[in-house]
Amino acid sequence: MKVLSEHCANNDTQIIQMRLDKMATFCYMVGDKSSKTCALIDPAFDTKEILNKVNSTGFTVTHLINTHNHADHTAGNASIISKTGAALYIHKLDAQKLTSIANRTFSRMIGGSKSPKPQTLLEDNDTINIGNTKLKVLHTPGHTPGGICLYMEGNVFTGDTLFVGAVGRTDLRGGSMRKLLKSVHEKIYTLPKETRVWPGHDYGGMPYSTVENEMKTNPFTRRDL
Repeated sequence: MKVLSEHCANNDTQIIQMRLDKMATFCYMVGDKSSKTCALIDPAFDTKEILNKVNSTGFTVTHLINTHNHADHTAGNASIISKTGAALYIHKLDAQKLTSIANRTFSRMIGGSKSPKPQTLLEDNDTINIGNTKLKVLHTPGHTPGGICLYMEGNVFTGDTLFVGAVGRTDLRGGSMRKLLKSVHEKIYTLPKETRVWPGHDYGGMPYSTVENEMKTNPFTRRDL
């Protein structure tokens, strides 16, 4: 695990971007400074190192949020929850696949374990409160039926919906390029242009981008092609 960025989103919130050793997956800590509580987004691997980093900052993990059900984002759920008691959140359309036999099997294959059932099933426009920090749920189907992004002023965590210079794959069961591009254009590209884009994998030339930059340069989402 390697910390790539530590960003003070505002006076109340701290973001830590962690690149996990397997599959170039990004995990994020979103910490509320007033309550010293935080959420972890997609802590799939390197859970000991993730928690060591969180503990070093003085935050307590109270929320675990999956942007979608795939094992490369969820294989660390059980480990994190067993050590923190954090509540697990995922969109309602991905909840069943999260605990499916196929997902449990793949999680074990990549060094994790089966995920517990979520405590909270999310829907579009829900708000997740982490102390005084609020994350708005943007339902962005396309990569999976229940894929989500998480928005707070100035920042959006895009999971496998939008990468730096690319988009998530749509050839797996439940995927749809038409739905994915609709999600990107209607849910992400309508955000303020200066919004920082935090992707789910380190697949681009830089670890994060902005809405404006992706609108101008991402070859997969340009409408003039």
